[in-house]
Amino acid sequence: MNAEIIAVGTELLLGQIVNTNAKFLSEQLAEIGVNVYYHTVVGDNPVRLEKAILHAEERADLIIFTGGLGPTKDDLTKETIAKHIGTSLVLDEDAMQTILAYFQKTGRTMTENNKKQALVLDGARVLPNEHGMAPGMFLHNKPYSYMLLPGPPHEMQPMFRKYGRLAILDQLESRERIESRVLRYFGIGESQLEVEIEDILDTQTNPTVAPLAGDNEVTLRITARHQSESEAHKMIDAMEKKVNDRVGQYFYGYDQTSIMKELLKVLEEKKLTIACAESLTGGLFQSEMTSIVGVSTMLIGGVVCYSNNAKIKLCNVKKETLDHFGAVSEECAIELAENVRNMLGTNIGISFTGVAGPDSLEGHPAGTVWIGISFDNKPAKAYLLNLAGSRNGNQKRSVMYGCHYLLQELKK
Repeated sequence: MNAEIIAVGTELLLGQIVNTNAKFLSEQLAEIGVNVYYHTVVGDNPVRLEKAILHAEERADLIIFTGGLGPTKDDLTKETIAKHIGTSLVLDEDAMQTILAYFQKTGRTMTENNKKQALVLDGARVLPNEHGMAPGMFLHNKPYSYMLLPGPPHEMQPMFRKYGRLAILDQLESRERIESRVLRYFGIGESQLEVEIEDILDTQTNPTVAPLAGDNEVTLRITARHQSESEAHKMIDAMEKKVNDRVGQYFYGYDQTSIMKELLKVLEEKKLTIACAESLTGGLFQSEMTSIVGVSTMLIGGVVCYSNNAKIKLCNVKKETLDHFGAVSEECAIELAENVRNMLGTNIGISFTGVAGPDSLEGHPAGTVWIGISFDNKPAKAYLLNLAGSRNGNQKRSVMYGCHYLLQELKK
């Protein structure tokens, strides 16, 4: 079964609310093996909604609508669909009783237009609304199936989970599951990763492998179809191994994690503490770290030493180092990392120094970054980056590279 989700509401087009319903429904449909190839958003206009339905019928068996089931004049989803398929709207007594009970409970007077919410497509399977007033409905009108759901997520989500999902499953001939896993990579560009696994991408069938856009990183989504959830996961496991046999050195985690979260997991497992000395990042590394719950056992503290004077006074960097090598140097990065570690008595010290941009510094172009790492049981080292991008982008990527290099060192 192929589905299209049509969100109805001018407020969505104006950017007044975010269409979270489409994301939720796509995830739910994937679990029961329904393909979602298109998301459509249309305003509260019957002519444009009619055109959206016609387009959807060219490419989908199941069309799911969210929104437009309320009592006002601009709520016209079911009226438009009824006209489109040549059926009528009839009063659902159970829905009417639910609406009456709501107004009695709240002590409010029910206006006449609220009765409109109890109207459903003739012959439809009614989906009770246990968190609001307007019921949903499911109607199979060969060769298409139509599902109408309320717009508010707190009404739509429980309705779909309890009633809508079952209505679709009853319509499906085969209850095939779709399982997905997202693999996250850092330190390799998207184009290079695709080159490394090009033959896999060219020959994929089931499971499939799809590169996804990431924020300064690369992600791959592996998707498998099978009637058995466990078998689908085995298929994903096998494909993951095949991919990571080639690019596993850049892999750091799954699904909704971040590279900072993965670093903190390793620090916690190894019971290691860390201190930071930040110049060009201005405290961003520590800010990212402290946004995660439980960091207090790992992050002891840090210093923002933006000027050379601050580097000398707060982190004991030798004046001779700055005079001879400059702040944008391997030597400065190592001294910062070692000194902040010694000052705060931690297992690890990390430093960031360089040129965020847009102007050059000490003869170095914007994007020149040194990251120093010092461990209490091995020699310190520094990594050179030559980044290209905006000032904020260079700072963010520097933080991510700091996490990346620490993870690489901790794996050794």
